[in-house]
Amino acid sequence: MFNSNKQEDKKATTQLVTSSNVISKETTIVGNITSQGNIRIEGNFEGRLESKSKIVLGDSARVKGEIFASELEIAGKVDGVVTCYGLLLLQKTAHISGDIITEKLVVESGAHFDGKCQMGTTQKQSAGRVAEKQEKATVA
Repeated sequence: MFNSNKQEDKKATTQLVTSSNVISKETTIVGNITSQGNIRIEGNFEGRLESKSKIVLGDSARVKGEIFASELEIAGKVDGVVTCYGLLLLQKTAHISGDIITEKLVVESGAHFDGKCQMGTTQKQSAGRVAEKQEKATVA
């Protein structure tokens, strides 16, 4: 009896993590989004965007604010700090104005980037400290 509930909970958690959240074109969201699952943005977003999984910003995406993800693919425009704990892919249509903190970076020919870039295994710790400072500043 109790085992079936545990299995159902595990299945629900797996579905939650593998689910995708989509913000389509012509949609604008202002605020904060935190998700265990994937996020795909084709519209406009302003605020803090965070996923424990993958975030994909399509070529029509316009994001202003902070982005935190395990994996990140950018084809649109970002104005703000980008923190990626795994692979960050800047496609040829990407336009970034702001700093990047990432483990690994792939930049396609044609992508634009204006800011500082920090890379390497120690950047996870650095990214965590940056996030903590930003949260404290927001609370204060």
